[in-house]
Amino acid sequence: MNTNLFDLLKISGLCAGMLLLCNCTGTVDRVGLPESPAYPVEFSLSKTELMDKIMGGWAGQTIGCTYGGPTEFRFKGSMIQDYTPIEWDDTKMEWYYINSPGLYDDIYMDLTFVEVIENEGVDAPASSHAHAFANAEYTLWHANQSARYNILQGIQPPTSGHWENNPHADDIDFQIEADFAGLMSPGMVNPASEICDRVGHIMNYGDGWYGGVYVAAMYSLAFYTDDLELIVTEALKSIPIESNFYGCINDVIQWYYQYPEDWKRTWFEAEKKWSSDVGCPNGVFKDFNIDAKINAAYIVIGLLYGEGDFGKTVDISTRCGQDSDCNPASSGGILGTVLGYNNIPAYWKQGIEKVEDMDFKYTTISLNDAYEMSQRHAIEMIKSHGGKEEGDDLTILLEEPEPVRFEKAFDGHFPIHRMDFGWGGRKLESDGDLEYSFDFKGTGFVLLGRSQKLHPEKKDIDLLLDVYIDGEHYEQAVLPTSYLKRRNDLTWKYNLADDSHKVRIVWKNPEDGYGITMADILIYGPQLVNYAK
Repeated sequence: MNTNLFDLLKISGLCAGMLLLCNCTGTVDRVGLPESPAYPVEFSLSKTELMDKIMGGWAGQTIGCTYGGPTEFRFKGSMIQDYTPIEWDDTKMEWYYINSPGLYDDIYMDLTFVEVIENEGVDAPASSHAHAFANAEYTLWHANQSARYNILQGIQPPTSGHWENNPHADDIDFQIEADFAGLMSPGMVNPASEICDRVGHIMNYGDGWYGGVYVAAMYSLAFYTDDLELIVTEALKSIPIESNFYGCINDVIQWYYQYPEDWKRTWFEAEKKWSSDVGCPNGVFKDFNIDAKINAAYIVIGLLYGEGDFGKTVDISTRCGQDSDCNPASSGGILGTVLGYNNIPAYWKQGIEKVEDMDFKYTTISLNDAYEMSQRHAIEMIKSHGGKEEGDDLTILLEEPEPVRFEKAFDGHFPIHRMDFGWGGRKLESDGDLEYSFDFKGTGFVLLGRSQKLHPEKKDIDLLLDVYIDGEHYEQAVLPTSYLKRRNDLTWKYNLADDSHKVRIVWKNPEDGYGITMADILIYGPQLVNYAK
């Protein structure tokens, strides 16, 4: 198959033409692609319809997150088999709200940004979003936590999300938090991308940022059309064609046309080509994969193969595995926007009435609050971007999605080795070793680990770690023992000369009752090492 054909068709403006796909027998099938609208397009929604769709988006996200919750990261690099039951009844959402509210990090993270917009307007600056996000009381992980640490240490957006400052820059974080940007931008993909630029670069860069841009674009288009093939293909225009994220999703779309009845075949093809993570220090060389693009592939697989059926859509996105609560949350939210709240089947809404007035943990915002806030923000966006409000009627200007700027994290960096300290890691302790050195050949490294209190009654303090590279002082890493303020990774450095290097770390302020644990060292080189040769 000519993997560039779809790209060439888009560039030449022939996306509405016929795509030639070679099947496994070597013959050629001709598959029609959805026809792009004749941009610009004006379309209308009543305020009642707008609210129904916004409610469908927030509710669909909540339902999908709840449905996939029990399987999150329990199936890594494998699909969840059809015979594996995933239970659903009217108790599920209420149980998670009360007993495991951290499941809804997708949503209360969204709501942090919604609240900033409520207080400061739709053009609220990145600094306001960053401050609210960094000082919130909820626990964070991966790119979000790395960004929180950066902000609290004075590294502000967009630098806080840049891959040289954030080893998790390609992770899924903004992808699961961008729903609000699409829900407040009905039919306005490019304004949604502008919001994503401000907020998404707080914690992500490159493919990690593109995940949020793409999800927001699909939400935005869900107000305009119920054609899911059109939604996934038009939204992809927001992503630079030269990015790996574009390549991954474009491939999924092509495989869907090639294997329209077999989502599992498309899943296998995506695993073969796109499941190699190079960024996340917790996932490289392991089966854990929180990379944005492969998890976005699972969202799209659910949307395309779900055929507009809500239950089938969230079930497929869940059964793709890995981050299997976040991905059905995204596909469920997008399809919920398409369908509207009133058309989500009663079976899937069962129990939602029990939680709609309950504030999400760490917030003073409920689903009912979110519905109303997003509608206000959407009407403001419509009026400020070429649309009109006339009584109960809204006219929206839909323009062709434009690609955001190209950026690539970990450019020229390939994982070549992982130095494992074994069970329990290697420790620096006040009454033992206070320093450690290691040698490597390559262009970069990440030293994984954590600072910690050895006794719970101890107060949280900042441990200081002096880092020397090739005999020169590189940084004094501040390592808070507070889990909320922690540094995800002890220290790292990219873009070194491809040569032999020595790293020495020294615990500067040892104190009884505290310690530093080193878990692994991830080494990068300038080219991929293919051990299969």
